[in-house]
Amino acid sequence: MSSELSTQLLHEFPELAHLSREDLEDLLSDQSYFQAAFHSLPRVKAMYQAQSELGMANEAIAKNNLALQDSLYHLRAETKDAFDEAKALEARWKELEKEQRDVYQRFTPQFLLMRLRHATIAQDEASEALATAGRDIDDFVKEFKDLRKVYHKRVIWGDRWNSGQVAWRDD
Repeated sequence: MSSELSTQLLHEFPELAHLSREDLEDLLSDQSYFQAAFHSLPRVKAMYQAQSELGMANEAIAKNNLALQDSLYHLRAETKDAFDEAKALEARWKELEKEQRDVYQRFTPQFLLMRLRHATIAQDEASEALATAGRDIDDFVKEFKDLRKVYHKRVIWGDRWNSGQVAWRDD
């Protein structure tokens, strides 16, 4: 072994400084001697100690995880059930919103104006039908007057609507 190599070896492994050249050569040639010397080095002992401590810590964490496993599976199932219920409620909410829109459609200003126009036309047709029917004059006048009164009220409301005098509140 060269002196430079020996110095570098002893610099990196000062624990081997007490060994003679023959002991160092035996260390390189005898595997069991090498293993015994290697495992007696303080750095190696510290590394094995750290590895052992990490292994025990890992086992403790694994045991803790196993202890929590059942409760976590239960919590996962509860969470899935709650999520599924929320999705079902969300779907029901959409159905109810559609039903509500359909119901409120009958009360939109455009729909109400259409109904007023249809009712006005129907009222006019009803009063004209009464005029062409042969009836007692007193009954006819009373009924015709009532029908035309409703008709003209509806015409007035329609005219006001068209001129912008009717305002619908949203509440």
